[in-house]
Amino acid sequence: MSIIVNLDVMMAKRKMQLSELAERVDITPANLSILKTGKAKAIRFSTLEAICKELKCQPGDLLEYKNDE
Repeated sequence: MSIIVNLDVMMAKRKMQLSELAERVDITPANLSILKTGKAKAIRFSTLEAICKELKCQPGDLLEYKNDE
């Protein structure tokens, strides 16, 4: 099982650069990049909420569960 992070897709739809989103959400670009590439092991709900607020989306738009079978 794995969780797929679709942050790059939502950022592209909103035409927002990583540095701009990082500044708006008050997270370092390096940490946002780790999340965007799917290498993050966890995300705080406050960070997820801030990202959803800025991208005007739902958590389900950013995170997707995929069964590895």
